[in-house]
Amino acid sequence: MSTNKDKLVIFDTTLRDGEQSPGASMTKEEKIHIARMLERMRVDVIEAGFAIASQGDFEAVQAVAETVKDSRVCSLARAVGPDIIRAAEALKKANAPRIHTFIATSPIHMKYKLQMEPEKVLQQAVEAVKHARQYTDDVEFSLEDGSRSEPEFMYRIIEAVIKAGAGTINIPDTVGYGEPEEYGAMFRRVIENVPNSDKAIFSTHCHNDLGLAVANSLSAVMNGVRQVECTINGLGERAGNASLEEIVMAVRTRQDLYPVDTRIDTSHIVPTSRLVSSITGFPVQPNKAIVGANAFAHESGIHQDGVLKHRETYEIMRAEDVGWGNNRLVLGKHSGRAAVKARYEELGHTFDDAGEFQVIFQRFKDLADKKHEIFDEDLHSIIAGTEEPVEHYRLASLDVHSRSGQNPRAQLQLMIDGEEFAAEAEGSGPVDAAFKAIESVVKSQADLKLYSVNAVTQGTDSQGSVTVRLERNGRLVNGVGADTDILVASAQAYLDALNLLSNGESKAKGV
Repeated sequence: MSTNKDKLVIFDTTLRDGEQSPGASMTKEEKIHIARMLERMRVDVIEAGFAIASQGDFEAVQAVAETVKDSRVCSLARAVGPDIIRAAEALKKANAPRIHTFIATSPIHMKYKLQMEPEKVLQQAVEAVKHARQYTDDVEFSLEDGSRSEPEFMYRIIEAVIKAGAGTINIPDTVGYGEPEEYGAMFRRVIENVPNSDKAIFSTHCHNDLGLAVANSLSAVMNGVRQVECTINGLGERAGNASLEEIVMAVRTRQDLYPVDTRIDTSHIVPTSRLVSSITGFPVQPNKAIVGANAFAHESGIHQDGVLKHRETYEIMRAEDVGWGNNRLVLGKHSGRAAVKARYEELGHTFDDAGEFQVIFQRFKDLADKKHEIFDEDLHSIIAGTEEPVEHYRLASLDVHSRSGQNPRAQLQLMIDGEEFAAEAEGSGPVDAAFKAIESVVKSQADLKLYSVNAVTQGTDSQGSVTVRLERNGRLVNGVGADTDILVASAQAYLDALNLLSNGESKAKGV
């Protein structure tokens, strides 16, 4: 980080707000994998979850707090006693804990959601901050729906919570309503009008409903904000959040403009993006800035000629600086356990016992027999297919017949809690036939909401990565399957989703 620049704190909320994307729930183990990568990337603050939301969220926050040592670990908490106590319990073993408490401050939220008068909201906010300070000296306070709050009330509540002990003040654009010039000016006015504003770091948390999350965040930085809350791949509820990789690389690339820099090790951006995509089942669009497959691709002959002559004619940053090309160690069928395990550890995966790794290594060998080269993306896919808490449903075999002019027919052998079942069905396509065959046995009563296929790596022998989103009783889950046979991958993904529905529990989500 440049010595003459202010530090921009990077607060990653992939594990909390990112997980609120419909179908993006993560297991405790998956959260630990991502947290390790964020720590390796040198993220300043990792918001690990909303501890009171469920027992699973509590245990995930607790596990991340115990694992991460070089980043602050944070839990969200509403401005009420039980939330704050639960957050403090989850963070008890954190090396550097932060409690992030919030309450809505916009007229529409106070009137219709909270059904509270502004004075009561102010009082509750102050009490919550004082309560949180009993457990840690690092307390963040957020004004939910801050971008639609009345300025004078914001000034009062911010002054009061800073006086009560809040060291970070976050004014989020909760509904993605902000516009860059307007949003940045709001922070400038707040900092100018709050008497003790110099006693806190101001923070931004922007949603992307109008596609302005990154622009709004950077505008806020230009107006005095020194913490940005963001997520890997812009993951988040509705249209997502400000993208960490875009914030970091905008600041890094335009050092002539921004008065700040980060401590982020950008070489881990692409591997972390792939890990999050693999775990959540949300593919990264090819033209996504920084981490998309086409982000550094040049098809135009004029562009190619310019890049070959002088890279900076068409590239404003180096692909290797964000992790493209850095992690291309190619493994194959002759690779041994040590090499595979070492690569997994570099990608943020560790194994508690030899038996766990043996399952992974066998899947690696099976895949290596099918394709010549195994890339990092393949390794993530192998992990993604082995982490179910209880495997109620498993594909034993699949046989699909498809011919022009005839309805495809699928025949399969399915293991359900160790018992084998045979099924067959016709469908409008081979995948439809496979899914109908599964349902003829399982009868899950789940609705298929999404079916997505992506190539994991390049080449005709690439694994196909399939995401299946199912909904049952209001709960959405993403199942993921990967195989060089796309039909097998599809059936695996469907069963993966069914396993998640069987094992999971609904979570209450926060702001």
